[in-house]
Amino acid sequence: MSDSIVLRAVTEDDTAVLLDAHLRNREHLAPHEPPRPASFFTLDGQRERVRSLVRQNQDGKLISLLLTRGATVVGYASLSAITPAPLCGANLGYWVDAAEQGRGLAGTAVGALLRTAGERGLHRVEAGTAPANVASQKVLLRNGFAHYGTAHSHLYLNGAWQDSHLYERILSDQPPILAQ
Repeated sequence: MSDSIVLRAVTEDDTAVLLDAHLRNREHLAPHEPPRPASFFTLDGQRERVRSLVRQNQDGKLISLLLTRGATVVGYASLSAITPAPLCGANLGYWVDAAEQGRGLAGTAVGALLRTAGERGLHRVEAGTAPANVASQKVLLRNGFAHYGTAHSHLYLNGAWQDSHLYERILSDQPPILAQ
C-alpha cells in the first residue's frame, strides 16, 4: 500500500469509522450492494455488523480487511464463504471510497487477500461484478482472475434483479490440507 494507506483486519473498535465510511459512500455503493435496512446506517447497526465480522473472522469463515488513511476508512475487502475441502474456496468482495477511486487500492487489497488465501491452502477464489462495472473487472483481470460466465438475474441490487459477470482464480493445484 502507499505510505498513508494501511490494510488491516476489522476490529470491534471500527464501528464508528465504518459507519462514517458507509454514510459517506451511501450513494456510491448503493448500485452494487443489496438493499440495506435503515438500521445499517446507525451506530447500533454497525456495531452488530462489526461483531458479526469479527466473530466470523475468528471462526475462519471470513477474512475482512479495512483500507484506512489515518483514522478514515477508505475501503473494505473480504474473502467470505470460506469453505474447506473438498472445495477449498472463497468469495471475494471489495469496495473503495468514491474519493479514492483509480489509485490502485482495490488491486492492492485483492492481491493481499489472494496471498492470504494461498497461505491458508485455498484452491479457488471467485468474484462477481455487474456487467457495467468495467473498473472492477480490470482489477480482477490484473490479479489473474479469468471470466468464466454470466449468472443471469443473480443478485437483487439497486431495486432489480441484476446479472453478474463471474470470475475465478485458481491459486494452486496442490491437494487440500486436511484437518487432523
